[in-house]
Amino acid sequence: MSVKVDIEKRLGDFHLNIHFEAADLVHGLLGASGCGKSMTLRCIAGVVTPDRGHIEVNGRVLFDSEKRINLTPQQRKVGLLFQNYALFPNMTVEGNLLAALRGQERETAKKKVSEMIRRFRLEGLERHRPSQLSGGQQQRAALARILLTEPEILMLDEPLSALDSYLRWQTELELMDLLDRFSGTTLLVTHSREEVRRLCDTVTVLDAGTGQGSMPVQALFDAPETLSACLLSGCKNYSRAEKTGEGRIRVPNWGAELTCGEIPAELQYAAIRAHHIELAKGPGENVIPCRVQRVIEDVFSTILMAETPGGKPLRVELEKADFRQTEAGETLYLRLPAERIMLLK
Repeated sequence: MSVKVDIEKRLGDFHLNIHFEAADLVHGLLGASGCGKSMTLRCIAGVVTPDRGHIEVNGRVLFDSEKRINLTPQQRKVGLLFQNYALFPNMTVEGNLLAALRGQERETAKKKVSEMIRRFRLEGLERHRPSQLSGGQQQRAALARILLTEPEILMLDEPLSALDSYLRWQTELELMDLLDRFSGTTLLVTHSREEVRRLCDTVTVLDAGTGQGSMPVQALFDAPETLSACLLSGCKNYSRAEKTGEGRIRVPNWGAELTCGEIPAELQYAAIRAHHIELAKGPGENVIPCRVQRVIEDVFSTILMAETPGGKPLRVELEKADFRQTEAGETLYLRLPAERIMLLK
């Protein structure tokens, strides 16, 4: 199974311009709030009509502006789990699930609903209304209702954001099991890099409405190509960068010149993750003298905020075993290993 999306949509000053392909996997749409993630799902579901473009699921065209194809939401056979789950508040769990099977013979529908209630561990909650359910139970009921419609693709809009931290972890484990069993493509909208890493196989990064194509999740963390992708993957340290020679760059924000790997033609920034920076004993290649601004004790590591000669601080995260007592104002030498420097567009 596969999903192909190439669409544009303007709403006032906002311009969504996204294209990606996803195979029979879990594909993440990662970006900050307001970047167009949820709008993309609504366009695929047929709730919102793009201004132009093409949407295709398993070779079946759902939308094509040039060919004037625009299937109704009911014809598209896609399942969209809204962020608030969208259960009918005045219906019981059983009633919500039966609503997905309107038009089917009642005994057949009740048998399917009973099986789905068992599958999603909702036994004993059949007569409960949504307000009487926990967040995790509401989500399971909403997912059960969607799967009763036998969708070709499953689309989840921030499925864990409304849950507290403990319940979120429990529900995420349940979600992993569901996604393993679902035979079609799943699109998962999130602003959490941790959710992308644990739940997704591939990912598209959105930045201010613009999609940056598809990539394996591991590539997002090992070799992001753009600054926005790098920041969304959790990197805190970046600087403007310019090539000064073969395998050499100047990073003015850090006040240094560094040796690095192969330099892309469209180089604009350099970045390095906090846990990849090393302590050095003194000056040397790729070593920057920095003044300690702050020492922060985390649960399993020590975080240093260090001012560089260029004025922009570096965040350094060290294992507690590698850390020696340091005070604000002290000068440290920080090594940025060449193989750990990410070169970005």
